[in-house]
Amino acid sequence: LINYTTLIVIGFYLIYEGGMRMIDPPEVMGWTVVILGGIALVVDTLTAMLTYSMQKGSVNIRALFLHNLSDALASVAVIVAGSMIILYDMRLVDPTITIGIAIYILYLSFTEIGGPIRTLMLGSPPDIDNEAVVEAMRKVEGVADVHHVHLWQMQEHEAALDCHVVVAAEGWSKIEEIKSAIKKRLKEEFGISHSSLEFEHEDRAHQNADLYCHGNASEKEKTNVQGNADRA
Repeated sequence: LINYTTLIVIGFYLIYEGGMRMIDPPEVMGWTVVILGGIALVVDTLTAMLTYSMQKGSVNIRALFLHNLSDALASVAVIVAGSMIILYDMRLVDPTITIGIAIYILYLSFTEIGGPIRTLMLGSPPDIDNEAVVEAMRKVEGVADVHHVHLWQMQEHEAALDCHVVVAAEGWSKIEEIKSAIKKRLKEEFGISHSSLEFEHEDRAHQNADLYCHGNASEKEKTNVQGNADRA
């Protein structure tokens, strides 16, 4: 997240610098630009090659790879700009390419930053159907219903779930079997290996509970639940 945020800040700063140079193009030492751009291109290309094979399995390595790739492409643009300045004294090519590089950096950063934000904010996994998860748990034998479901992206490649499971009266003595069946289905069908389940007897279940998250029951509902528990 820090890497992408830094790239976004740099991208906007480069656009500002490019705009100012459009207004008042400074003198640019073409050979210095070409030589430094060539050195940077070699370093960035080698680094990008080293991280390419690892970037598919880690958002951190992917951020590093994209950073190196954008730097390498920027170096190519710098070499072209320096050559144009040497050959034709085209000073405007420098800020033009600068702005182009900045736009490309911003595009990459805004495209990729959503994943880290989702993980850090415990957002719902983008590749898991919440409704399918709920229906799968409801179909487990002995389960009357589920509510207070919270499904979130715990790590980059791992989702987590917690919820309340309402157990039918005849299945109350088989809670451990029901729990194992739910966890097995979550693991096999959705790849959810971390789940926290709270069980409720159907006669004393939370009334009018929200399906997702942890909505609060009204005072009347709380009284009814407490009364049922006292009678039991």
